[in-house]
Amino acid sequence: MSSDILEGILKDVFREQELIKIKVERRKRRKEVTIIEGIDPKTFDLRDLVSQLKSELACGGTAKNGRIELQGDHRNKAKEILVRMGFAPSNIVVE
Repeated sequence: MSSDILEGILKDVFREQELIKIKVERRKRRKEVTIIEGIDPKTFDLRDLVSQLKSELACGGTAKNGRIELQGDHRNKAKEILVRMGFAPSNIVVE
């Protein structure tokens, strides 16, 4: 088996096992920020993942401290996108 195939299989396994939490925090001036936690930054490139989410949700955002922050309340749409990316829906908790 080549290393690329093995790496792809391992990523699929990690996608199915991770517990991902999606929640909304209020920031100053009542701004809402969607927080996505629980995606292992060693396994997945968070910057690439946040770039995909930002383009599909048409919002700003960043990846820092091992979590993804998106401007606005995008809890349900973010879950749908993560499921399409291959994450198990039973492991995604929307708070």
